[in-house]
Amino acid sequence: MTTPPPSYGQYCPISRALDLVGERWSLLILRDLLLGTTRFNDLARGLPGLSRSLLAKRLRQFERAGLVERPAGEYLLTDAGRELEPILFGLGEWGARWSFGAPRADERDPALLAWWMHTRVDTSSFPGRRHVLLVRFTDDSRRFWIVVEAGVPSVCESDPGYPVDVAIGADVASLYQVWLGRLPLAHALRTGRVTFTGPPALTRRMPSVLRLSPVAGYVDTSHKGATARRAS
Repeated sequence: MTTPPPSYGQYCPISRALDLVGERWSLLILRDLLLGTTRFNDLARGLPGLSRSLLAKRLRQFERAGLVERPAGEYLLTDAGRELEPILFGLGEWGARWSFGAPRADERDPALLAWWMHTRVDTSSFPGRRHVLLVRFTDDSRRFWIVVEAGVPSVCESDPGYPVDVAIGADVASLYQVWLGRLPLAHALRTGRVTFTGPPALTRRMPSVLRLSPVAGYVDTSHKGATARRAS
């Protein structure tokens, strides 16, 4: 017999909602589903601290609750699941305003950053059908190749053997802060914290190629942080 998930045991809509989405990892799984990830392996790759067994458990819970459905092996949000978008990204906006500082050492995961970035690149302004971006970190020996074939991006952790169009250089923390909107790309380029190497006709286009995280617009780029807001 299947054991029902734990409940707060309160007859309250907030309590009932937390029964469905308040367990560990649930909101991050929903975040990735809302951002368009639909396949189990892709969800697992974007949540490297989450075991595959717990991911499967959470997805089953979402299915039973009517938040996702699974036609043809993909996990697709239902109307009920999609209506969580303003709530979840509202939480992200709150976090950006009140609890978001520079990345801690345990949050600087180059592989995860490259994975997140590849879902947002737009190389449609580049010539040809195949485009290759090399992400080269100054403080981590790993290299990542973002390959876009006919508009479909993928990430390689070993050299795919294709010519590189543009190489992106940065330390991990700086590229995270650019990606999440905390460090303006123009400032990072001007100060050398981020570099683009390649033909000028392509490097000039990189600010529009690297579309930022969907939550980047919520982040305060003044770096004054929560203390200044509380004092105002």
